[in-house]
Amino acid sequence: MTERISSRANPAVRQLRQLFASRRAREETGLFAADGTKLLAEAARYARLDTVLLSPEVEFCAPPGVRVLRVTPEIMEYVSPSVAPQGAVFTCKIPENPPFLPQKGMLLLDGLQDPGNVGTILRTADALDVPVALLEGCADPYNHKTVRASMGAVFRAAVPRLSWEEAREALRAAAIPVAVTAMAASAVDLRERELGGCAVVVGSEGQGVRPEILAAAQEMLTIPMNPHCESLNAAVAAAIVMWQMKK
Repeated sequence: MTERISSRANPAVRQLRQLFASRRAREETGLFAADGTKLLAEAARYARLDTVLLSPEVEFCAPPGVRVLRVTPEIMEYVSPSVAPQGAVFTCKIPENPPFLPQKGMLLLDGLQDPGNVGTILRTADALDVPVALLEGCADPYNHKTVRASMGAVFRAAVPRLSWEEAREALRAAAIPVAVTAMAASAVDLRERELGGCAVVVGSEGQGVRPEILAAAQEMLTIPMNPHCESLNAAVAAAIVMWQMKK
């Protein structure tokens, strides 16, 4: 049975606001929030939907066990983080952190704090079938901005989150070499290397890859570009690396 809500004080409304705003709230409840009708359709196929809030004009056939709430346009605008809400916001259960499986041709993200970049990388990795893991300092994969930028990729596969020490030991045990992207004189053109046989670490635009990872890497890679350009957007750089992996 569909419930109807017209009050901002409703517990479901308050919880959604908290989940959109706070990583701590997501971790404590084991839930994350997202918005948009297209993402809702993806979540219904691949994720563990919990609660859905819908505007009166939006049609949705909810899977069994999913709580559906009809809200006024005013409540939808209050809850949704979008400037122009599409009429659907929802919560999903956060999947358990999966085990890290070291593989050749995988990507590790180090300290990427921008949720849009992380989501875009996860979307590209999903399209190219490249395994991805998040090291310390990365944006929450269940931040609503990450979820939106991933276009549902976070629904289809949980992303391992672990420390560099854990990743380093697992890769070493699997005899998988580590390469890093770096703006260094000793870095080699990534077009000259076979990246499908190693794990590549991509760092943030501002800080790059951490010194301890640089020191442990077997090779440093650079993406050739015009000398007047200092760097690329992290998501663009990661996409180039992944494309090279698949060659």
